Amino acid sequence: MAVFTNLTTSEAEAFLAEYDLGELVSLRGITAGIENTNYFLSSTHGEYVLTIFEVLTHEQLPFYIELMHHLASKGVKVPMPQTRKDGKRIGTLKNKPASIVTRLAGGYEASPSANHCIIAAQTQAQAHLAALDFPIGQPNLRGLDWWQATYPSIQPFLNQELTHLYQTSLDEQIRVQGSTLWQNLPAGPCHCDMFRDNVLFDGTFENPSMGGIIDFYFAGYDKWIFDVAVAVNDWCIERETGAFLEEHVKAWLEAYNRIRPFTDDERQIWPVALRAAALRFWTSRLYDFFIPRPAQTLKPHDPTHFERILKLRSESTIPQLP
Repeated sequence: MAVFTNLTTSEAEAFLAEYDLGELVSLRGITAGIENTNYFLSSTHGEYVLTIFEVLTHEQLPFYIELMHHLASKGVKVPMPQTRKDGKRIGTLKNKPASIVTRLAGGYEASPSANHCIIAAQTQAQAHLAALDFPIGQPNLRGLDWWQATYPSIQPFLNQELTHLYQTSLDEQIRVQGSTLWQNLPAGPCHCDMFRDNVLFDGTFENPSMGGIIDFYFAGYDKWIFDVAVAVNDWCIERETGAFLEEHVKAWLEAYNRIRPFTDDERQIWPVALRAAALRFWTSRLYDFFIPRPAQTLKPHDPTHFERILKLRSESTIPQLP
């Protein structure tokens, strides 16, 4: 969401003309994030987000765009991709793929309460079930294969202690994810990046309502328990230490379980799934921090955050699934 590709008003107007969305009113770059270029786009028909994809290709994008369209069509609160005059939902802007989706109401909650966790977990479970009949298949491109491929490029930046932590953690994931137990876990299309800043809430802090889940561009077919672990590792922790907030964990897991009950296999694999989620984001943050791409407003995340979380998930007691 950093501004990698600058866009002029006339370029935005020309792209907007490929849709039946009225005339351009305003365009404003979004500076948060590190993967795509995003702009808030206001037209005479409403409020939208225009995304220029910096990494994903035209061939990869239908999974993400059509997944959002599928979920939104089923009433799950996610952005609705807009259909162009040519019937497609992906266009080309400055020689890169681009799309326009509806802008959801609300904002993200930096310090969510247990009540926020309940609402977000319910929506996550609803999205998992709603995507079961989604016809396009694509693996999580930031899954185990990517961790293994990326490790050689980040290893030179790790000291001996961190190299040991990474290698030990990676070896565990290779072993467990190759097992029959892991392979048989419930799975489907997942967001895979459901951090607190990718969920919008409307209403007040005391009485929030779901605005919607955004930024599906790390989504992929993966184990549902991994998707839950990604969220719990972000929503249900003390930000400074990575330690669990037990009330938040309990709220998230029970709310999810009421809609999509956990299986015994998921209960068994839960601690490993939490470590997998931590390793995935430690890997990407190490890569983005030490091997950054140029951007006008790039803000790479601190990789030590998920280093701490991975250590805690390896050493501390893990709350059990309901």
